[in-house]
Amino acid sequence: MHDGKKRGCLSPWHLLLLLPFIATLWPPFYNKLEPSFIGLPFFYWFQLLWVLIAAACTWVVHLLTDE
Repeated sequence: MHDGKKRGCLSPWHLLLLLPFIATLWPPFYNKLEPSFIGLPFFYWFQLLWVLIAAACTWVVHLLTDE
């Protein structure tokens, strides 16, 4: 429940959450087949990699900004 504490402004660590967004914002950058990785075209494994990186960024921001 709400304990009456006011949450602070955004921490600079929250900017880390923009990294996955910016990396996948412009599809022509990664819309290609090569280099493939374990049979997956670059387009697919690049996006899958950023899903994992986004989860890691979210976890790090949560740990560093948790009050």
